[in-house]
Amino acid sequence: MKTKFNFFSQLSFLTVALFLCSNTSAQTEWKSLFNGKDLSGWEVKNGTAKYHIVNNAIVGTSQIGTPNTFLCTEKLYSDFILELEVLVAPGLNSGIQFRSNSMKEFKNGRVHGYQSELDTSKRAWSAGIFDEARRGWLYPLTINSKGSAAFNNGGWNKVRIEAIGNTIKTFLNGVQCANLVDDMTDKGFIALQVHSIRDKSQEGKTIQWKNIRIITENLEQHRSKNQPHARQVSYLTNTLTQEEVRKGWRLLWDGKTTKGWKGAKSDNFPKHGIEMVDGTIHFLKHQESKDYKKSGDIVTQEKFDNFELEADVMFKKGGNSGVKYFVDALAEGDGRNIGFEFQVLDKDHPDYHKGVDGNRTIGSLYDLISAENLSEANRDNIRANGADRWNRVRIGVNGGKVQHWINNIKVVEYDRYSQSMKNLIKKSKYAKHKGFGMGSSGRILLQDHSPGDVRFKNIKIREF
Repeated sequence: MKTKFNFFSQLSFLTVALFLCSNTSAQTEWKSLFNGKDLSGWEVKNGTAKYHIVNNAIVGTSQIGTPNTFLCTEKLYSDFILELEVLVAPGLNSGIQFRSNSMKEFKNGRVHGYQSELDTSKRAWSAGIFDEARRGWLYPLTINSKGSAAFNNGGWNKVRIEAIGNTIKTFLNGVQCANLVDDMTDKGFIALQVHSIRDKSQEGKTIQWKNIRIITENLEQHRSKNQPHARQVSYLTNTLTQEEVRKGWRLLWDGKTTKGWKGAKSDNFPKHGIEMVDGTIHFLKHQESKDYKKSGDIVTQEKFDNFELEADVMFKKGGNSGVKYFVDALAEGDGRNIGFEFQVLDKDHPDYHKGVDGNRTIGSLYDLISAENLSEANRDNIRANGADRWNRVRIGVNGGKVQHWINNIKVVEYDRYSQSMKNLIKKSKYAKHKGFGMGSSGRILLQDHSPGDVRFKNIKIREF
Protein backbone atom coordinates (compact mmCIF):
# COMPACT_ATOMS: atom_id res chain seq x y z
CA MET A 1 0.00 0.00 0.00
CA LYS A 2 1.36 3.39 -0.90
CA THR A 3 2.09 5.63 2.05
CA LYS A 4 0.67 9.11 1.83
CA PHE A 5 3.20 11.91 2.50
CA ASN A 6 2.17 14.14 5.38
CA PHE A 7 4.03 17.43 5.18
CA PHE A 8 3.08 18.65 8.66
CA SER A 9 4.06 15.36 10.32
CA GLN A 10 7.46 15.47 8.65
CA LEU A 11 7.93 19.12 9.60
CA SER A 12 7.09 18.39 13.24
CA PHE A 13 9.52 15.46 13.27
CA LEU A 14 12.27 17.61 11.75
CA THR A 15 11.65 20.41 14.29
CA VAL A 16 11.89 17.99 17.23
CA ALA A 17 15.05 16.43 15.77
CA LEU A 18 16.71 19.81 15.32
CA PHE A 19 15.75 20.81 18.89
CA LEU A 20 17.21 17.60 20.31
CA CYS A 21 20.41 18.01 18.30
CA SER A 22 20.73 21.62 19.37
CA ASN A 23 20.08 20.76 23.00
CA THR A 24 22.57 17.87 22.90
CA SER A 25 25.19 20.14 21.32
CA ALA A 26 24.63 22.76 24.02
CA GLN A 27 25.01 20.14 26.72
CA THR A 28 28.20 18.67 25.27
CA GLU A 29 29.87 22.11 25.16
CA TRP A 30 30.07 22.06 28.96
CA LYS A 31 32.99 20.13 30.42
CA SER A 32 33.31 18.89 33.96
CA LEU A 33 36.46 19.97 35.85
CA PHE A 34 35.98 17.37 38.58
CA ASN A 35 35.20 13.69 38.05
CA GLY A 36 33.75 13.17 41.53
CA LYS A 37 36.29 10.45 42.38
CA ASP A 38 39.79 11.93 42.60
CA LEU A 39 41.71 15.18 42.06
CA SER A 40 43.03 14.35 38.60
CA GLY A 41 43.83 17.58 36.72
CA TRP A 42 44.30 19.57 39.94
CA GLU A 43 47.35 20.49 42.02
CA VAL A 44 47.89 22.20 45.39
CA LYS A 45 49.89 25.44 45.56
CA ASN A 46 51.29 27.70 48.31
CA GLY A 47 49.79 26.25 51.51
CA THR A 48 49.36 22.88 53.23
CA ALA A 49 45.62 22.77 53.97
CA LYS A 50 44.10 19.45 52.94
CA TYR A 51 41.58 18.66 50.21
CA HIS A 52 39.65 15.40 50.00
CA ILE A 53 36.47 14.08 48.38
CA VAL A 54 33.16 13.37 50.11
CA ASN A 55 29.88 12.57 48.34
CA ASN A 56 31.07 13.83 44.94
CA ALA A 57 32.29 17.10 46.41
CA ILE A 58 35.81 18.51 46.91
CA VAL A 59 36.22 19.38 50.59
CA GLY A 60 38.89 21.81 51.81
CA THR A 61 39.66 21.93 55.54
CA SER A 62 40.92 25.03 57.35
CA GLN A 63 44.22 24.70 59.18
CA ILE A 64 46.19 26.86 61.57
CA GLY A 65 49.75 27.74 60.61
CA THR A 66 49.52 27.69 56.83
CA PRO A 67 49.20 30.52 54.31
CA ASN A 68 46.35 30.56 51.80
CA THR A 69 46.15 27.18 50.09
CA PHE A 70 44.93 26.79 46.52
CA LEU A 71 43.76 23.70 44.64
CA CYS A 72 44.51 24.71 41.04
CA THR A 73 43.61 23.31 37.66
CA GLU A 74 46.65 22.11 35.74
CA LYS A 75 45.12 23.59 32.61
CA LEU A 76 45.04 27.32 31.91
CA TYR A 77 41.91 29.09 30.69
CA SER A 78 41.42 32.43 28.94
CA ASP A 79 37.80 33.07 27.91
CA PHE A 80 35.24 30.89 29.64
CA ILE A 81 32.05 30.59 31.65
CA LEU A 82 32.43 28.64 34.89
CA GLU A 83 29.65 27.26 37.07
CA LEU A 84 29.88 25.44 40.39
CA GLU A 85 28.13 25.01 43.71
CA VAL A 86 29.82 25.88 46.98
CA LEU A 87 29.10 25.51 50.70
CA VAL A 88 31.23 27.56 53.12
CA ALA A 89 31.11 26.92 56.87
CA PRO A 90 29.98 30.11 58.67
CA GLY A 91 32.94 32.06 59.99
CA LEU A 92 35.29 31.16 57.14
CA ASN A 93 36.44 33.23 54.18
CA SER A 94 37.25 31.64 50.85
CA GLY A 95 37.28 32.36 47.14
CA ILE A 96 37.43 31.01 43.62
CA GLN A 97 40.53 32.07 41.68
CA PHE A 98 40.41 32.48 37.91
CA ARG A 99 42.81 33.77 35.29
CA SER A 100 45.37 33.29 38.06
CA ASN A 101 49.02 32.31 37.92
CA SER A 102 51.94 31.13 40.04
CA MET A 103 55.39 32.11 38.76
CA LYS A 104 58.70 32.00 40.61
CA GLU A 105 59.56 35.53 39.49
CA PHE A 106 56.40 36.89 41.16
CA LYS A 107 56.67 36.74 44.95
CA ASN A 108 58.38 33.37 44.73
CA GLY A 109 55.40 31.58 43.23
CA ARG A 110 52.60 33.29 45.16
CA VAL A 111 49.24 32.58 43.55
CA HIS A 112 47.91 35.84 42.17
CA GLY A 113 45.04 36.97 40.02
CA TYR A 114 41.29 37.47 40.02
CA GLN A 115 39.21 35.97 42.81
CA SER A 116 35.46 35.68 43.20
CA GLU A 117 35.04 36.20 46.94
CA LEU A 118 33.20 33.84 49.31
CA ASP A 119 32.37 35.85 52.41
CA THR A 120 30.35 34.57 55.38
CA SER A 121 30.88 37.71 57.47
CA LYS A 122 28.35 40.52 57.98
CA ARG A 123 30.23 42.46 55.31
CA ALA A 124 28.58 40.18 52.71
CA TRP A 125 30.87 40.67 49.71
CA SER A 126 30.46 37.19 48.22
CA ALA A 127 31.05 37.17 44.44
CA GLY A 128 32.77 40.54 44.63
CA ILE A 129 36.13 40.54 42.82
CA PHE A 130 39.42 40.68 44.68
CA ASP A 131 42.81 40.78 42.96
CA GLU A 132 44.77 38.29 45.06
CA ALA A 133 48.35 39.34 45.96
CA ARG A 134 48.27 42.31 43.55
CA ARG A 135 45.84 45.26 43.61
CA GLY A 136 43.36 44.18 46.27
CA TRP A 137 39.65 44.89 45.89
CA LEU A 138 38.54 45.70 42.35
CA TYR A 139 34.80 45.24 42.86
CA PRO A 140 33.63 45.23 46.48
CA LEU A 141 29.88 44.95 46.90
CA THR A 142 29.65 48.37 48.51
CA ILE A 143 28.19 49.46 45.18
CA ASN A 144 25.76 46.54 44.75
CA SER A 145 23.40 45.99 47.68
CA LYS A 146 21.22 43.53 45.77
CA GLY A 147 24.25 41.39 44.94
CA SER A 148 25.41 41.61 48.55
CA ALA A 149 22.14 40.03 49.71
CA ALA A 150 22.32 37.06 47.31
CA PHE A 151 24.56 34.76 49.41
CA ASN A 152 22.90 31.88 51.28
CA ASN A 153 25.01 31.80 54.44
CA GLY A 154 25.30 28.23 55.72
CA GLY A 155 23.76 26.65 52.62
CA TRP A 156 24.74 25.70 49.09
CA ASN A 157 25.26 28.55 46.62
CA LYS A 158 25.49 28.46 42.84
CA VAL A 159 28.33 30.60 41.49
CA ARG A 160 28.69 31.63 37.84
CA ILE A 161 31.77 33.45 36.53
CA GLU A 162 31.90 34.82 32.99
CA ALA A 163 35.33 35.94 31.77
CA ILE A 164 35.06 36.97 28.13
CA GLY A 165 37.64 39.34 26.70
CA ASN A 166 38.17 42.18 29.15
CA THR A 167 34.70 41.78 30.68
CA ILE A 168 34.25 39.83 33.92
CA LYS A 169 30.84 39.16 35.46
CA THR A 170 29.91 37.14 38.52
CA PHE A 171 26.52 35.79 39.54
CA LEU A 172 25.40 34.27 42.82
CA ASN A 173 22.21 32.22 42.85
CA GLY A 174 21.16 33.99 39.65
CA VAL A 175 21.83 37.52 40.92
CA GLN A 176 24.59 39.55 39.24
CA CYS A 177 27.19 40.65 41.78
CA ALA A 178 30.15 42.02 39.81
CA ASN A 179 30.38 43.81 36.47
CA LEU A 180 34.07 44.47 35.90
CA VAL A 181 36.11 45.59 32.89
CA ASP A 182 39.84 44.96 33.29
CA ASP A 183 42.64 43.88 30.97
CA MET A 184 45.56 43.09 33.29
CA THR A 185 45.47 39.29 32.85
CA ASP A 186 43.79 37.31 30.09
CA LYS A 187 44.76 33.73 30.95
CA GLY A 188 45.43 31.52 33.95
CA PHE A 189 44.28 28.61 36.06
CA ILE A 190 41.13 28.20 38.15
CA ALA A 191 41.65 27.49 41.84
CA LEU A 192 39.65 26.71 44.98
CA GLN A 193 40.92 28.54 48.06
CA VAL A 194 41.23 27.49 51.68
CA HIS A 195 42.01 30.81 53.35
CA SER A 196 44.58 31.10 56.13
CA ILE A 197 43.15 31.35 59.65
CA ARG A 198 44.44 32.64 63.00
CA ASP A 199 41.51 31.73 65.24
CA LYS A 200 41.81 28.23 66.70
CA SER A 201 38.01 27.93 66.76
CA GLN A 202 37.97 28.02 62.94
CA GLU A 203 40.34 25.07 62.54
CA GLY A 204 38.74 22.02 60.98
CA LYS A 205 35.89 23.92 59.35
CA THR A 206 35.30 23.16 55.69
CA ILE A 207 34.51 24.56 52.28
CA GLN A 208 32.85 22.24 49.75
CA TRP A 209 32.67 22.54 45.97
CA LYS A 210 30.68 20.34 43.57
CA ASN A 211 29.20 20.24 40.06
CA ILE A 212 32.19 22.19 38.70
CA ARG A 213 31.82 22.71 34.96
CA ILE A 214 33.21 25.06 32.33
CA ILE A 215 32.48 26.11 28.78
CA THR A 216 35.07 27.68 26.48
CA GLU A 217 33.35 27.72 23.08
CA ASN A 218 30.35 29.54 21.60
CA LEU A 219 30.41 31.83 24.63
CA GLU A 220 28.22 34.51 23.06
CA GLN A 221 25.34 32.04 23.04
CA HIS A 222 25.70 31.57 26.78
CA ARG A 223 26.70 35.07 27.89
CA SER A 224 24.31 36.57 30.45
CA LYS A 225 22.71 39.97 30.07
CA ASN A 226 23.74 42.65 32.51
CA GLN A 227 21.32 43.15 35.37
CA PRO A 228 20.59 46.89 35.90
CA HIS A 229 21.57 46.97 39.58
CA ALA A 230 25.16 45.85 38.87
CA ARG A 231 27.14 49.03 38.21
CA GLN A 232 30.00 48.59 35.74
CA VAL A 233 33.50 49.34 37.03
CA SER A 234 36.25 49.77 34.43
CA TYR A 235 40.02 49.87 34.89
CA LEU A 236 40.86 50.40 31.22
CA THR A 237 43.46 53.12 30.83
CA ASN A 238 42.04 56.42 29.54
CA THR A 239 39.37 54.54 27.60
CA LEU A 240 35.60 54.55 27.98
CA THR A 241 33.50 51.42 27.61
CA GLN A 242 30.30 51.41 25.58
CA GLU A 243 28.37 51.19 28.83
CA GLU A 244 30.13 54.28 30.23
CA VAL A 245 29.39 56.26 27.08
CA ARG A 246 25.76 55.17 27.28
CA LYS A 247 25.60 56.33 30.92
CA GLY A 248 26.95 59.77 29.97
CA TRP A 249 30.60 59.48 30.98
CA ARG A 250 33.30 61.34 29.03
CA LEU A 251 37.05 61.59 29.45
CA LEU A 252 38.11 64.76 31.23
CA TRP A 253 41.66 64.11 30.01
CA ASP A 254 42.31 62.37 26.69
CA GLY A 255 45.44 60.56 27.95
CA LYS A 256 47.83 62.38 25.62
CA THR A 257 47.42 66.14 25.23
CA THR A 258 46.78 69.28 27.30
CA LYS A 259 43.36 69.76 25.73
CA GLY A 260 40.80 70.99 28.26
CA TRP A 261 43.35 71.93 30.93
CA LYS A 262 45.34 75.02 31.88
CA GLY A 263 47.40 76.39 34.72
CA ALA A 264 45.44 77.34 37.82
CA LYS A 265 46.86 80.88 37.68
CA SER A 266 47.32 81.14 33.94
CA ASP A 267 45.41 80.88 30.70
CA ASN A 268 48.11 78.53 29.39
CA PHE A 269 49.22 75.02 30.32
CA PRO A 270 52.47 74.88 32.38
CA LYS A 271 55.69 74.45 30.42
CA HIS A 272 57.79 73.12 33.30
CA GLY A 273 57.53 70.50 36.05
CA ILE A 274 54.83 68.37 34.44
CA GLU A 275 54.77 65.75 31.69
CA MET A 276 52.29 63.49 30.02
CA VAL A 277 53.89 60.07 29.75
CA ASP A 278 52.68 56.45 29.63
CA GLY A 279 49.06 57.57 29.78
CA THR A 280 49.55 59.60 32.97
CA ILE A 281 49.74 63.24 34.01
CA HIS A 282 52.97 63.32 36.01
CA PHE A 283 53.79 66.14 38.37
CA LEU A 284 57.57 65.82 38.54
CA LYS A 285 59.51 65.51 41.76
CA HIS A 286 60.42 68.95 43.08
CA GLN A 287 64.12 69.60 42.99
CA GLU A 288 66.10 71.31 45.76
CA SER A 289 67.58 73.82 43.33
CA LYS A 290 66.25 77.37 43.59
CA ASP A 291 66.21 77.49 39.80
CA TYR A 292 63.78 74.58 39.54
CA LYS A 293 60.41 75.58 38.09
CA LYS A 294 57.50 73.49 39.23
CA SER A 295 54.32 73.39 37.22
CA GLY A 296 51.85 74.49 39.86
CA ASP A 297 48.25 73.26 39.97
CA ILE A 298 46.27 72.62 36.81
CA VAL A 299 42.52 73.10 36.32
CA THR A 300 39.85 72.26 33.81
CA GLN A 301 38.86 74.97 31.39
CA GLU A 302 35.24 74.00 31.98
CA LYS A 303 33.22 74.53 35.14
CA PHE A 304 30.90 71.92 36.63
CA ASP A 305 27.93 71.91 38.99
CA ASN A 306 26.31 68.47 39.47
CA PHE A 307 28.65 65.67 38.49
CA GLU A 308 30.37 62.38 39.25
CA LEU A 309 34.15 62.43 38.84
CA GLU A 310 36.58 59.50 38.81
CA ALA A 311 40.38 59.55 38.65
CA ASP A 312 43.21 57.19 39.52
CA VAL A 313 46.15 58.63 41.47
CA MET A 314 49.55 57.30 42.54
CA PHE A 315 52.06 58.97 44.85
CA LYS A 316 55.50 58.16 46.21
CA LYS A 317 56.39 57.72 49.87
CA GLY A 318 55.69 61.01 51.63
CA GLY A 319 53.62 62.23 48.69
CA ASN A 320 51.06 65.02 48.89
CA SER A 321 48.42 66.10 46.40
CA GLY A 322 44.67 66.52 46.08
CA VAL A 323 41.68 66.80 43.78
CA LYS A 324 39.77 70.05 44.30
CA TYR A 325 36.30 70.93 43.06
CA PHE A 326 34.22 74.12 42.95
CA VAL A 327 37.46 75.98 42.35
CA ASP A 328 36.93 79.58 41.11
CA ALA A 329 33.47 79.46 42.67
CA LEU A 330 34.19 82.46 44.89
CA ALA A 331 32.35 85.67 44.23
CA GLU A 332 35.41 87.74 45.14
CA GLY A 333 38.76 87.63 46.90
CA ASP A 334 41.98 85.65 46.58
CA GLY A 335 40.51 82.22 45.97
CA ARG A 336 41.52 81.22 42.45
CA ASN A 337 43.07 77.99 43.76
CA ILE A 338 40.63 77.47 46.61
CA GLY A 339 37.95 74.79 46.60
CA PHE A 340 36.77 71.72 48.43
CA GLU A 341 39.62 69.20 48.40
CA PHE A 342 39.64 65.43 48.25
CA GLN A 343 42.90 64.93 50.12
CA VAL A 344 45.59 62.72 48.56
CA LEU A 345 48.35 62.19 51.12
CA ASP A 346 50.76 59.44 52.12
CA LYS A 347 50.78 58.44 55.78
CA ASP A 348 54.50 59.29 55.97
CA HIS A 349 53.92 62.95 55.13
CA PRO A 350 54.14 65.27 58.21
CA ASP A 351 50.73 66.79 57.45
CA TYR A 352 49.01 63.40 57.80
CA HIS A 353 48.79 63.72 61.59
CA LYS A 354 47.97 67.42 61.69
CA GLY A 355 44.59 69.08 61.43
CA VAL A 356 41.68 68.02 63.66
CA ASP A 357 40.79 64.37 64.28
CA GLY A 358 42.44 63.19 61.07
CA ASN A 359 40.80 65.62 58.67
CA ARG A 360 43.97 65.78 56.57
CA THR A 361 44.26 62.05 55.90
CA ILE A 362 43.74 60.50 52.48
CA GLY A 363 40.14 60.69 51.28
CA SER A 364 39.20 63.41 53.77
CA LEU A 365 37.50 66.67 52.88
CA TYR A 366 40.73 68.51 53.59
CA ASP A 367 40.78 70.40 56.89
CA LEU A 368 37.02 69.95 57.33
CA ILE A 369 35.80 66.32 57.54
CA SER A 370 37.86 63.23 58.36
CA ALA A 371 37.67 60.19 56.08
CA GLU A 372 35.97 57.19 57.69
CA ASN A 373 34.92 53.79 56.40
CA LEU A 374 31.22 54.39 55.80
CA SER A 375 30.79 51.21 53.74
CA GLU A 376 31.85 48.56 56.26
CA ALA A 377 30.44 48.41 59.76
CA ASN A 378 32.95 48.05 62.61
CA ARG A 379 35.97 48.71 60.37
CA ASP A 380 38.11 51.82 60.76
CA ASN A 381 40.50 51.14 57.89
CA ILE A 382 39.28 52.80 54.69
CA ARG A 383 41.24 50.43 52.39
CA ALA A 384 43.32 53.18 50.83
CA ASN A 385 46.46 51.96 49.10
CA GLY A 386 49.81 53.39 50.10
CA ALA A 387 52.76 54.67 48.12
CA ASP A 388 53.48 53.35 44.62
CA ARG A 389 49.99 51.90 44.20
CA TRP A 390 46.99 53.28 42.36
CA ASN A 391 44.02 54.63 44.30
CA ARG A 392 40.68 55.35 42.69
CA VAL A 393 39.16 58.68 43.67
CA ARG A 394 35.43 59.23 43.17
CA ILE A 395 33.60 62.46 43.97
CA GLY A 396 29.84 62.78 43.59
CA VAL A 397 27.99 66.11 43.74
CA ASN A 398 24.21 66.36 43.41
CA GLY A 399 22.87 69.69 44.58
CA GLY A 400 24.25 70.16 48.06
CA LYS A 401 24.86 66.44 48.61
CA VAL A 402 28.51 65.43 48.24
CA GLN A 403 30.28 62.08 48.64
CA HIS A 404 33.94 61.00 48.62
CA TRP A 405 34.81 57.42 47.69
CA ILE A 406 38.23 55.79 47.57
CA ASN A 407 38.64 52.38 45.92
CA ASN A 408 34.82 52.06 46.01
CA ILE A 409 34.65 52.64 49.77
CA LYS A 410 32.54 55.63 50.79
CA VAL A 411 34.59 57.75 53.21
CA VAL A 412 32.93 61.20 53.38
CA GLU A 413 29.35 62.40 53.01
CA TYR A 414 28.05 65.91 53.64
CA ASP A 415 25.67 68.68 52.59
CA ARG A 416 27.69 71.71 51.53
CA TYR A 417 24.75 74.04 52.13
CA SER A 418 24.00 72.77 55.64
CA GLN A 419 24.40 74.77 58.84
CA SER A 420 26.95 72.28 60.15
CA MET A 421 29.13 72.77 57.06
CA LYS A 422 28.96 76.54 57.38
CA ASN A 423 30.07 76.22 61.00
CA LEU A 424 32.97 73.94 60.01
CA ILE A 425 34.12 76.47 57.44
CA LYS A 426 33.99 79.31 59.99
CA LYS A 427 36.42 77.37 62.21
CA SER A 428 38.78 76.40 59.38
CA LYS A 429 41.54 77.99 57.34
CA TYR A 430 38.88 78.80 54.71
CA ALA A 431 36.96 81.23 56.93
CA LYS A 432 38.70 84.24 55.37
CA HIS A 433 37.49 83.32 51.86
CA LYS A 434 34.07 84.86 51.41
CA GLY A 435 31.59 82.48 49.79
CA PHE A 436 33.85 79.43 50.06
CA GLY A 437 32.10 76.31 48.79
CA MET A 438 28.81 78.03 48.13
CA GLY A 439 29.14 78.72 44.41
CA SER A 440 26.84 77.03 41.92
CA SER A 441 29.72 75.72 39.79
CA GLY A 442 33.49 75.55 39.62
CA ARG A 443 36.54 73.95 38.02
CA ILE A 444 38.25 70.65 38.82
CA LEU A 445 41.84 71.08 40.02
CA LEU A 446 44.76 68.63 40.27
CA GLN A 447 47.21 69.80 42.88
CA ASP A 448 50.97 70.09 42.46
CA HIS A 449 52.20 70.00 46.04
CA SER A 450 55.70 69.45 47.40
CA PRO A 451 57.46 67.01 47.02
CA GLY A 452 55.68 66.22 43.74
CA ASP A 453 56.15 62.92 41.88
CA VAL A 454 52.40 62.26 41.68
CA ARG A 455 50.58 60.70 38.74
CA PHE A 456 46.96 60.83 37.56
CA LYS A 457 45.16 58.81 34.89
CA ASN A 458 41.64 57.64 33.93
CA ILE A 459 40.13 61.05 34.65
CA LYS A 460 36.48 60.97 33.61
CA ILE A 461 33.24 62.73 34.46
CA ARG A 462 29.53 62.62 33.90
CA GLU A 463 27.17 65.50 34.57
CA PHE A 464 23.64 65.38 35.96
